Amino acid sequence: MPHLIFSGSTLSYNKGQTVLEALLDGGFDVPYSCKEGNCQTCLMRCVEGEVEEDAKRGVKDTLSKQGYFLPCMCHPTDNLVLQPSTDTELFCAATIRVKNLLSDKVCQLFIEPAIPLYYHAGQFMNLRNDQGGVRSYSLASVPKLDTYLEFHVARMRNGEVSNWLHNGLDVGDVIDVSGPFGNCFYLPGKPDQDMLLVGTGTGLSPLLGVVRDALSSGHKGKLLLFHGSRKEEGLYLHKELTELSRLYNNFYYYPCISTERTSYPYKASRADDLAFKTLPDLKDWRVFLCGSPPMVEGAQRKAFLAGANMNDIHADPFKMRELRSEKRD
Repeated sequence: MPHLIFSGSTLSYNKGQTVLEALLDGGFDVPYSCKEGNCQTCLMRCVEGEVEEDAKRGVKDTLSKQGYFLPCMCHPTDNLVLQPSTDTELFCAATIRVKNLLSDKVCQLFIEPAIPLYYHAGQFMNLRNDQGGVRSYSLASVPKLDTYLEFHVARMRNGEVSNWLHNGLDVGDVIDVSGPFGNCFYLPGKPDQDMLLVGTGTGLSPLLGVVRDALSSGHKGKLLLFHGSRKEEGLYLHKELTELSRLYNNFYYYPCISTERTSYPYKASRADDLAFKTLPDLKDWRVFLCGSPPMVEGAQRKAFLAGANMNDIHADPFKMRELRSEKRD
């Protein structure tokens, strides 16, 4: 049975365990979030032993060559000697330049990193608070259009990072960021391809980046954006998206409310239900799905069954670990 050496301690694995699970069972408070290899919050370095290739998938080449891997995706077959990640390799400082409230629960942040970052609109970055908590937030900004990185942060009840970003930060404060990560972004190779975008809550953030990037790149195909919320105030960019649909004749915006009675211009429906009812045939369409994991996972299946090619379905579910006995809203 392989062993793990971390911070001077030797741990054994149970059959089928990942490195992350072994560390947590051993009492180590190591950072993690999604546990599915997406957010890269748990990145650490292997200094002795062989790590399977699946545990390096998505890790930047510059980090992979230094031994960095994803403990949540690693099922070891060899003894491993590990080191925690270092701040200088993964995080950089960034300054809050603008802070706005888009609704009672959604804060808009514009952040300037200390070093230039290459990213695609729709990717996400990890933001770390002063207690070491890390959360992933998607980018609404477009590199060629915007000076700063733009994030939309939903306040979560008992959310240690979201409440800190809402209440604990002012313009001029400096925070730690890492990334970018993710593959949910626009590529301009097929300018005539029609695109379906479905998001819930602040899943709108990356979709907004994708839409703005596509329109500014001269995309000619139709772009249909379905944004869903349980209540009207959750459609926090309704006016801006309505105006964008007036400016571009190939962009269509569908604001959806799922749990309360509503009237024009809102649609009384779940965003994904209305999207697939409106578009039963998605052959040759490009699809972007962002928001709650149940919606995204269900919509991936529906998009495939409606004819979309799996390579044209881009998904970004918001998954997070539960840190406390009293759950977030």
